[in-house]
Amino acid sequence: MASKEDILKKYRANIQQKFDMPDLSDIKAITYPDPLLQFMNMVKSVGGNAIEVDKGADVNELIRELYPDAKEIASNLPEITIATRNPDEVGRARDLNGTDVGVIRGMFGVAENGCVWIPQQMKEKAVCFISENLIILLPKTQIVNNMHEAYRRLSTRDPKSGLDLFDEYGYGTFISGPSKTADIAQVLVMGAQAARSATILLLPE
Repeated sequence: MASKEDILKKYRANIQQKFDMPDLSDIKAITYPDPLLQFMNMVKSVGGNAIEVDKGADVNELIRELYPDAKEIASNLPEITIATRNPDEVGRARDLNGTDVGVIRGMFGVAENGCVWIPQQMKEKAVCFISENLIILLPKTQIVNNMHEAYRRLSTRDPKSGLDLFDEYGYGTFISGPSKTADIAQVLVMGAQAARSATILLLPE
C-alpha cells in the first residue's frame, strides 16, 4: 500500500486548476444584543439546561436539589464539598465509572451554539464524559458571541480572564449539551457516548 505522501503526491500531480485561499480577514461573524440570553436559549435547544445562580447561593445545595438521588459525585473543585470522588486521586480513569454527577469548571461559553470551553483541569478527564450527568460551573460574564471570538481566546493564556486555557495537561474540549445520537434508525438517544444530561450553572462574579 502506498504511503500517505505517495498518495498526496499523485493528487498534486493531477490538479488541473488551482485556486487561491479565500480572504477570511473581513468575515462579519454573528453577534447578539444579549449574548447571555442567546447562550441560554442555545443550551436549551441542544438538550441542555442553563441556570442563573443568585449571588450568595450555595452551589452544593443547588446540585443536591437538581440530583437528589445522586450517590457518587465526582469533582476536584474546592468549592464542591459534597464530592465523593476526586478525579485527581483515582488510580485510573475506569475508577470513575458509576459516577452519577460530575462537576467541572468551564472557562467561557459561546452564544452561537451553546458550547462551553472546558480545559483539562483534573488528572482524569474521563470525568467529563463518563459521568451520567454533567454540571458545568461557568461565570455568566464569560460569554462570547461566536466561534471566531472563541478561537481567538484559545491562546496559552486567555487575555480576557488571565487564566491558562490548557492548564498543565495541554488538553481542552468544547462541550455542548448532553451526549446524543440519532444514527441508528433515526431515533434520538441521549447519553450515547457521554453524559445523559448537561446543566450549566451560570455564576455571578
